[in-house]
Amino acid sequence: MRRVLVVDDEENLRHMLQTLLKREGYEPVGVASVDSALRELGNLPYDIIITDLRMPGRSGMELVDEVRRRNLDATVVVMTAFGSKDVALEAMKRGAYDYLSKPFEADELILLLRKAEERERLVRENRSLARQVRSGGEEPEGSLGDFVACSPQMLELFRTVRKISEFKTTVLVDGESGTGKELVARAIHSSSPRARAAFIAVNCGAIPMNLLESELFGHRKGAFTDANRDRKGLFEEASGGTLFLDEIGELPLNLQVKLLRVLQEGEIRRLGDSQDTKVDVRVVAATARDLAEEVRRGAFREDLYYRLNVFALHLPPLRDRREDIPLLLEHFLARMNARMGLHISGFTAEALGILTAYDWPGNVRELENTVERAIALAEGSEINVDSLPERLRIVGSPTPAVEAAPEDGDLSIKRASRRSEEALIRRALERTKGNRTKAAELLEISHRALLYKIREYGIASARETRDSDAYANRGEQTPNPATPIPAGSTWKAK
Repeated sequence: MRRVLVVDDEENLRHMLQTLLKREGYEPVGVASVDSALRELGNLPYDIIITDLRMPGRSGMELVDEVRRRNLDATVVVMTAFGSKDVALEAMKRGAYDYLSKPFEADELILLLRKAEERERLVRENRSLARQVRSGGEEPEGSLGDFVACSPQMLELFRTVRKISEFKTTVLVDGESGTGKELVARAIHSSSPRARAAFIAVNCGAIPMNLLESELFGHRKGAFTDANRDRKGLFEEASGGTLFLDEIGELPLNLQVKLLRVLQEGEIRRLGDSQDTKVDVRVVAATARDLAEEVRRGAFREDLYYRLNVFALHLPPLRDRREDIPLLLEHFLARMNARMGLHISGFTAEALGILTAYDWPGNVRELENTVERAIALAEGSEINVDSLPERLRIVGSPTPAVEAAPEDGDLSIKRASRRSEEALIRRALERTKGNRTKAAELLEISHRALLYKIREYGIASARETRDSDAYANRGEQTPNPATPIPAGSTWKAK
């Protein structure tokens, strides 16, 4: 508890207090107004705020209210030179710790600060104990909010999030769709001093362009058709908290300029307004695009990119951290069991092998949806292969033709691709009992393409195999599926 913000319009008093506090081992910063104090509090966390109550412009009482509204973790001491305890007591009701009547002795101030330090130490210890009780102990290294992981890259990301959460610094999160970018933003917010204030998430690509500016910055009555009342934008709604701007790469250039101004000045202007409004918002942005490439193409402002990219966090795709999959499966299973009132104990070894081997193009979101579906379809106490989607069973099931090269050591990629393709087609036909239309759907190719490949590889479906057996039992030659049968012709045994 060392950093102190002194707020007083009297320069001599500010200088005297800063000198005294430095001598006592504190780190003081002096400002002359409430507006300057709020800007300073937006940039750095302070342990103590010493503020005069009567100042030109906004009063110290307003500063007390702002500290409470923003949920800042700071102890506020108010000073009053008017001998009125009523005003000071009102400030304490609003959240100030204590007050000093001017003039005061240096020892009186230092004693008050020492008492405040001891009180704050006890408060923090109680908070820490409460968190441990809620979580059954300290938050494990492999857990961050709703995130669980054990891979080295994710554990490093968790450590970084915990470090940067304390500050207002803008964060840019990039990663493929479904990797959990909003979960990272929520973890940053919940680990920060802003945790009790609002967390607001907005997808910049989901709001029509003509409404996006009003949604973000608000509008005045009459600013446009149907603007029949004043309306706050999301920046004002999130003031004191965190605003998560998902798909920031979708933001049009004209709004990129306005966003840059908010990040630099801490001010917004509603549509149709002539006055700026101060906001205190931490911005966490996210994108699945390569913003550096967007800058090179001229689709994203370079100055905004560097302003957002103060702290860059990359979320790796699930296929690059497969060791996290069993942990995620256990996490989702426990959560959905509780939600659905079920008692599924786990996954069979074969099902787990398929789930771990699959590439998960939809990442963690796809994995979570797959677990929910599998739980709903499960029969018995375990999730087996039959409860998994067809796309996983076809792609995920091992097959000798796909797993290994032939015994002759042929390493041709082209021939290996043909072998893999043939094996997948055979498996799809087997799963669908020879139904080529359904097999084409599973393979995600057209019915015509499947018929061509069946002829190319000389593949017989299950039905054709049964017909073959029937022909053989009658001593007849089986029709070759790769050769079309002319109308009206018959096949005779040799």
